[in-house]
Amino acid sequence: MDLELAGKVAIVTGGSRGIGKAVARQLVAEGAAVCLVARDRAALDAAAAELRAGTPGAPRVLAVSADTGDDTSVRAMVETVARELGRIDILVNAAAQAGGQAPPPTIDEITDALFWDDVNVKLLGYMRCARAVAPHMRERGWGRIINIGGLAARQTGSLIGTVRNAGVAALTKQLADELGPHGIQVSVVHPGLTRTEATAGVIARRAEREGTSEAAVEARMAGSNAIRRLLTAEEVAYVIAFLASPKSIAINGDAIAAGGGAPRAIYY
Repeated sequence: MDLELAGKVAIVTGGSRGIGKAVARQLVAEGAAVCLVARDRAALDAAAAELRAGTPGAPRVLAVSADTGDDTSVRAMVETVARELGRIDILVNAAAQAGGQAPPPTIDEITDALFWDDVNVKLLGYMRCARAVAPHMRERGWGRIINIGGLAARQTGSLIGTVRNAGVAALTKQLADELGPHGIQVSVVHPGLTRTEATAGVIARRAEREGTSEAAVEARMAGSNAIRRLLTAEEVAYVIAFLASPKSIAINGDAIAAGGGAPRAIYY
């Protein structure tokens, strides 16, 4: 299937690692010019170089360091992309505070700063980026905004994770209703546990901490979904690339689970 992404220009925040980098790679492979956005300049440059080397002759890959927790930084980034790449068609919001591998903090352990730092970068950061790109998309009468949430939005266990991801879903629907008449569609993808470059280290540390094998730890992690294996970042990126394309016209304001299927739960 031709996703009709050739010639499009995309911004991918959180693009230096994980799902963000996998999405950027897929968009480049489909013929889109992509701007990777992250705070860590060294990691950002390394990711951009990797994408350029992996897709010889592909459209331009730009790297712009920005902090989605700061509106001035976000606006400067968007203006740089518009100036350097000539237009903005797609925004993939994937920047978030790293969750870490320790158990989520309890209500007694959550400080105001811990809560707001997380929400500021992800939920408010997504809003800042959408607000900055919307005028560019309205001007062209077309756009796609895909927000990366998380299946914590649908279950308890992490107070901050649930609040921020449920908030991302609410933001998505609001933006979809407001921007839809201008040809701009907005959706949210909720990944589950996903294999990224960090997963091997996570499994090794858990196995050591629990005194068990790495195979046992991975099997337990994989048991959280119906297909009984961890999805890869690339497999999640396929879903996002489709949502970024003109082919996704039927989907707007909706939440798409990309976790391999939650056992027993029914969503309708």
